[in-house]
Amino acid sequence: MVLTTLDSAVHWATSSPIGPVHINCPFREPLDDCPQNWKSSCLEGLDTWRSNTEPFTKYIIVQHSYLCNTATRGQMEEVLEKIRRVNKGILVVGAISAEDEVWAVLLMAKYLQWPVVADILSGIRLRELLSSSPEVEESILFVDYLDHALLSDSVRDLVQFDVIVQIGSRITSNRISQMLEKCFPCSYILVDNHPHRHDPSHFVTHRIQSSAIEFANILMKAQIPNRSRKWHYYLQALNMMVGQEISFHLSVEHSLSEPYIAHVISEALSAESALFIGNSMVIRDADMYGCNWTSDNHSVADMMLKTELPCTGILVAGNRGASGIDGLLSTAIGFAVGCNKRVLCVVGDISFLHDTNGLAILKQRMLRKPMTILVINNRGGAIFSLLPVADITDPRVLNQYFYTSHNISIHGLCEAHGVKHLEVKTKMELHEALISSQKGDTDCVIEVESSIDSNATFHSYIRKFACRAAEHALGVISKLSPPESMSQGCHCKIQSISYSVYRIQLCAPPTSSVLYHDRSIFYRDGFILSLTLEDGSIGYGEVAPLEISQENLLDVEEQLRFLFHVMKGVTINYFLPMLKSSFSSWIWKTLGIPVCSLFPSVRCGLEMAILNAIAMSHGSSLLNILYPLRERTEEKSENLASIRICALIDSSGTPEEVARIAVDLVEEGFTAIKIKVARRADPVEDAAVIQEVRKKVGCHIDLRVDANRNWTYEQAIKFGFLVKDYNLQYIEEPVQHESDIIRYCEESGLPVALDETIDNCPENPLNLLVKYNHHQIVALVIKPTVIGGFEKAAMIAQWAHIQGKMAIISAAFESGLALSVYILFSCYLDLQNADTCKLMNNSPASSVAHGLGTYRWLEEDITTDPLGIGRNPSTGFIEASVADATHLLHKFQMNHNFIHRTFTGEKVLGYHLDLDSNDFSFSVNVQEIGQRNNGSTILFLHGFLGTNEEWVPIMHAISGSARCISVDLPGHGATKIKNCGDDKAALRSLLSIEIIADLLLKLIEHVTPDKVTLVGYSMGARIALYMALKFSDKIEGAVILSGSPGLEDAVARKIRRAKDDSKARSIVTHGLQLFLNTWYSGGLWKSLRSHPYFNHIVVRRSVHDDLQGLARVLSGLSPGRQPSLWEDLKHCKVPLMLVVGENDEKFKRVALKMWHEIGHDRDDAVSKLHQMVVVPSCGHAVHLENPLPIIRLVRQFVTSLRSVKLQEKGNVRDLLIYNQ
Repeated sequence: MVLTTLDSAVHWATSSPIGPVHINCPFREPLDDCPQNWKSSCLEGLDTWRSNTEPFTKYIIVQHSYLCNTATRGQMEEVLEKIRRVNKGILVVGAISAEDEVWAVLLMAKYLQWPVVADILSGIRLRELLSSSPEVEESILFVDYLDHALLSDSVRDLVQFDVIVQIGSRITSNRISQMLEKCFPCSYILVDNHPHRHDPSHFVTHRIQSSAIEFANILMKAQIPNRSRKWHYYLQALNMMVGQEISFHLSVEHSLSEPYIAHVISEALSAESALFIGNSMVIRDADMYGCNWTSDNHSVADMMLKTELPCTGILVAGNRGASGIDGLLSTAIGFAVGCNKRVLCVVGDISFLHDTNGLAILKQRMLRKPMTILVINNRGGAIFSLLPVADITDPRVLNQYFYTSHNISIHGLCEAHGVKHLEVKTKMELHEALISSQKGDTDCVIEVESSIDSNATFHSYIRKFACRAAEHALGVISKLSPPESMSQGCHCKIQSISYSVYRIQLCAPPTSSVLYHDRSIFYRDGFILSLTLEDGSIGYGEVAPLEISQENLLDVEEQLRFLFHVMKGVTINYFLPMLKSSFSSWIWKTLGIPVCSLFPSVRCGLEMAILNAIAMSHGSSLLNILYPLRERTEEKSENLASIRICALIDSSGTPEEVARIAVDLVEEGFTAIKIKVARRADPVEDAAVIQEVRKKVGCHIDLRVDANRNWTYEQAIKFGFLVKDYNLQYIEEPVQHESDIIRYCEESGLPVALDETIDNCPENPLNLLVKYNHHQIVALVIKPTVIGGFEKAAMIAQWAHIQGKMAIISAAFESGLALSVYILFSCYLDLQNADTCKLMNNSPASSVAHGLGTYRWLEEDITTDPLGIGRNPSTGFIEASVADATHLLHKFQMNHNFIHRTFTGEKVLGYHLDLDSNDFSFSVNVQEIGQRNNGSTILFLHGFLGTNEEWVPIMHAISGSARCISVDLPGHGATKIKNCGDDKAALRSLLSIEIIADLLLKLIEHVTPDKVTLVGYSMGARIALYMALKFSDKIEGAVILSGSPGLEDAVARKIRRAKDDSKARSIVTHGLQLFLNTWYSGGLWKSLRSHPYFNHIVVRRSVHDDLQGLARVLSGLSPGRQPSLWEDLKHCKVPLMLVVGENDEKFKRVALKMWHEIGHDRDDAVSKLHQMVVVPSCGHAVHLENPLPIIRLVRQFVTSLRSVKLQEKGNVRDLLIYNQ
């Protein structure tokens, strides 16, 4: 430190203007009474400097005359050469005070392709996302949570950079500064516009005095080679894991914490706002826990003007004064005046109280926009509770001299100055206050009550779990990363995918089903999903929907067929086993599917297949890729070589008979038994069963009961009163209504477990689970196939463990394949729980018996190897062997005796049809898939700018139920328009909806003698509706996606004609690309712009060759020229399904009006078939944004039409077969 300070002093003393330099040399860390001996190792890396007369730091002044200055140009070339030769580089972004410099830094980051660490004062840490496309992560890698990742010793040892480029001075994070110091010796290039020295770590090698804009301009003109991105994948995985862990704990903590405040302040930001951040813990929390945000106000044109960067920065300012708390409020007001934006100022209470005169300035209301001042009031200086001084200082001294505790009323101060004041104490109140303050037109002070002690405890708590998450991420990275020599990075492609339909016999009816007295043989049906990676590794997953769930085998198979089409050739990330939203992100960004639209059993089977494939690809076990730290802890490995199994009893029979079965199970080796109850007429009878079982098995057996929500509240209370003294481990779902669960816990005093309550939980279940943080709710029963896979199951289990509850994995009568995976997953959760208890300083959790006793129902099994569940010789208990489950998955062989059929793909048939319509001749491009002999034909019609290709994934899914045909409409794709008669006259003529409808009628007559069902989107929906109303003799039904009957008002029609004619001329005059930029910047496509496939969709729409044809279609099929069909709707003779996206407000209003016009409430056969559906999580382009619900809707609609047709013919046999 002394040497580099003197080095800098000598440079400035001998440079122009020559003069004296004052030196300050502090010799210890303030408030740190930990003296350290001087070590000669601190001189390591200084050999080069000591051996020559060159200064340690090279000072370079870049001016506008840079190109003319030979010396400066030579110095910068040296800098550029170091950047070119980089092995591992990092871009650190410090404080930036101008928005144009933020843009320059983002461009630089995109060009360099280095990982970026952005300080809170950079304006990029709380960045605004412009897109959710997968290219965002490929474009710029932000490592937002590096500070907490560095809590791990392993991460600190791993992270090493040889070139550091820092833009802007001052880094808030002390851990990141220390990490940079550990990189010495390296090239450390600091760029800032002022000449002052800022080198707290004392190893800056190149100090460039330049604006970020000037430096970016020089850098981006240089040729910088792209290095291997493998290191980027490591940091990306590390950042994701730690960030998700932090977010999880901020959500789980029910109280309003200071880290949570820092996490959600971005909710109050917009493109027209700025942030002023206070000092002490406020700025540190924002730097550690802040998150980015998304705005809905950006169009495609905006993104193009901003060079298509994935995000924008926001103006952030702070005032790091000498004492850190002087004049902050006044400075924030001046900042608001200067930036002319709506400013959110976040400060601590001590900072606020040191500048109460600022309230008087605030009241003056100069020429500025309203401000929101968020004051975190913990009654003192909380930062000292997190410093080492807190551990060595008497609490009384801390309170008096460090915390400077106070009892001043902030509300009173605001009232005295006439400033609006809001006090918040809960998370909900904070959200509401932030939203309301941003909408108001007056200044507002929001006061958040906090506690120094609880704040210090929660910070410690987050740090421990973040450290564990970092260790876990490193374990996965080291386990699953390919060798350096491999070029594919941390990804692998899916080479092929197939599925097989199985049926296996059960020895008894499943306890989840209704008993059929006329059946003596019971079966379990499902699918085995086989996924092959490009390296030849195969992973198997099981998709087995329960008969009591909202999904059935036909629904599931359609989704599997859809996945078969869209997944072939896609890339999977080897970091998916981290289970921290990794699967959710992959499903959305890679497959383009809203995760909520996948059926739970499908997602479970998909995750199972991928995890098994990754494990096979790396020659590892499923458990070891989920929990790689297990290999480092042999003691844990030995203790958890098997898991306990809970037996299951269906309580039909007398109390004595059920008790005899329970005794047999105990003698067999079971230590836990679950008994199904609420199946008898009176709860008293169920209670008698439990009483008898407890008497016979003794008190050492864990006894659980499951009511499956079959009791009223009164019945459940009666049962609870009768068994309260019989030591139940818990009663599962005792009442019918979720709202009665907590009341039952309190009135009955019995321990309760949740099962069905969490079955339909949302993608992020934490908001639901927080309602059940009651001490009498002791367990969560988690069925992966019902709740939707392992990622969600792991999140629910983690919540349970943190709350001190049991997380019990339960099977749903699946085969040995799924059971083997559940065994390993249960072991993983038990290992995680052991870690959680340790981090929370709780006593070790008792072993949990998991609900995998359904294996006893398997008369047959899909696997040829026996399931590894049996009596453990060392314990004498029934347990599932981890080693046996791993072996079964590694050597998995399907028993083909139980396979009914296997699906390996279906080809789409493409052909052209030459057809004439009026004065036109067309060569229509057609795609077809599906069987021709099942009686149903569906014709798909795309929208303007679309092609028949966009229907292919949906056609693949439905082709098992119907013959599916899609066409390129005239002017689109590969369909050609051939004019007849006078070519010039035909060229001037428009392609009206009547001409197109006539063309499609001829096409229908060519492909089938029967009626067809039309599915049309947007323009295609208008055509479909026209045909359904005008040609009911050929149309069996029509699905109208985001469609309209046209315009009723004559003036509106005239205006629309003029607009569409102008747009048509623009296509011909200026080309398609400019038209697309304008077209997709409209409000109608707001939802589509946030879709990860948006860029791909736009590119696909730019390949049309016939611009004249497109223009003619746009004009000819304009709603301004199309005849209004509103009156025709009243006399509709064809069943209609009206489908709109949840976020498409305009067409929701249109559909609702259509719904009333078609007379859906009339008592006739057609009216009863009319439907209107709002599809969630999508906008106007319903079939592109959320295709899976469309698949189910279309198939169900066609099925209903077919059923009516068969009923009319009296063909009962075919009807039964068709509906099965």
